[in-house]
Amino acid sequence: MKYSVQPEHWLRGLVDQVPALLQPAAHALLQMRAEVNSVIAGLSEGKLWMQPNGVAAPGFHLQHIAGVIDRLFTYAREESLSDAQMEWLSGEGKNKSRLMEELLDILNQQVDKAIEQLKNTDPAVLTDTRYVGRKRIPSTVIGLLSHAAEHSMRHLGQLLVTVRVLTN
Repeated sequence: MKYSVQPEHWLRGLVDQVPALLQPAAHALLQMRAEVNSVIAGLSEGKLWMQPNGVAAPGFHLQHIAGVIDRLFTYAREESLSDAQMEWLSGEGKNKSRLMEELLDILNQQVDKAIEQLKNTDPAVLTDTRYVGRKRIPSTVIGLLSHAAEHSMRHLGQLLVTVRVLTN
């Protein structure tokens, strides 16, 4: 596994135009993206859907990370999920038709969209209530944005271990 010689994103300074309170979310999303792209580069296409010892396949993590960011950032905008988002959610781990490069492109694009949304988030709304899912579970804008970043990092950790098992 190769690691960048650059410091982690949180040590590289502020992400341009991202409000101060959202810098940690931006740093986590950018770090996750860099590490996902690095670790996946060493994985063969044939191992994308392997589940060593029954753990989630690398392909699932790529789908899930992109989907979580998309869904939670949608809720933060106070929008409902679209039919396409619901279809993506139901296909996570099941829809194995996409190739690794396509899944990486989707994840990378989702991070780009998320960073743009962070840049355009008014800090005055960070504590505003937003509702999650059909049950309309209350959260806040900052809670949703932070959880998207944290949850992505959690799946990155699982992905790193799974890829290591598959490549050793």
